[in-house]
Amino acid sequence: MMIVMKQAASEEEIAAVIARVEGAGARAHVIRGEEITVIGAVGDREHIGRLGLDSDPGVDHVVPILKPYKLASSQVRKGERSVLEIGGAKIGGEHFAMIAGPCTVESRDQTLSTARLVRESGAQFFRGGAYKPRTSPYSFQGLGVEGLALLAQAKQETGLPIVTELMDVRDLEAVVEVADVIQVGARNMQNYTLLTEIGRSGCPALIKRGFSSTLEELLMAAEYVMKEGNENVILCERGIRTFETAYRFTLDLMAVPILKEQTHLPVVVDPSHAAGRRDLVLPLSLAAAAIGADGIIVEIHPEPDEAICDGPQALRNDDFPAYFDQVLKAAALAGKTVSADV
Repeated sequence: MMIVMKQAASEEEIAAVIARVEGAGARAHVIRGEEITVIGAVGDREHIGRLGLDSDPGVDHVVPILKPYKLASSQVRKGERSVLEIGGAKIGGEHFAMIAGPCTVESRDQTLSTARLVRESGAQFFRGGAYKPRTSPYSFQGLGVEGLALLAQAKQETGLPIVTELMDVRDLEAVVEVADVIQVGARNMQNYTLLTEIGRSGCPALIKRGFSSTLEELLMAAEYVMKEGNENVILCERGIRTFETAYRFTLDLMAVPILKEQTHLPVVVDPSHAAGRRDLVLPLSLAAAAIGADGIIVEIHPEPDEAICDGPQALRNDDFPAYFDQVLKAAALAGKTVSADV
């Protein structure tokens, strides 16, 4: 249930509504917009309904949220988009963000040279994997703690916020010390224990859609993070598994406008993992930006042919500035701008 407060509602009136919601055994999530405050009440709908909150001082009206995802629903913000500000960079609403870096952290030189390029090109976030989920148990699994240390160096030198993947809740504390955004991979989208702990950590999360997951399942994954009081969630379309075999995954670009209808959360696209081929990354990125995505998360590498992980899908570092320039032009067609330098 969504309790919309009057524009002139006082802090005392807001606090009184929160107390009544929590007194009924429900959770109250306060969302403060530019003009009004909305209180999301999550719990037994009948108990909350019996409170008669629509007649409380300061309450404008009460709206039931019929979707199973309550906090992620677009109803919560009445059409207002969430804009996340992370490490000085903005994403969501009119703000477009580029998240770029290697699939996996391999060495100090590879990591720092790529981070410098990302910063100099004007991108907003640096991505890199310290822990890597691989289909084969014999494939490179990432440098772990050593990789996190290299990401910390990149952050210190460039000032870029770091996006890196968390696979195991036992590594949460170490990852949170470095990460500005925790990436939840497609394989872990429905790891509800992991999502809950990320929610409790307060660290922003980027959740990738599972290979065979519906959009509602993706939004329910976001709900697991948000129900713990962490509203800083970014959704990512990264391609789904279909009957087609000509390419790795089918990039579901229709998911972008549909998610914009269903949720207020930022939506980004990962063309690298969808394509699995370097030559497809640019056209998919242009399409994603033009259709209204709030950002792109893309893989780049100094020498992709020598990369330990996913080299065939990584753009060459030297090609990244021109690629980014073209993507920005496509994003502008959708009314997007890039936030100020971090």
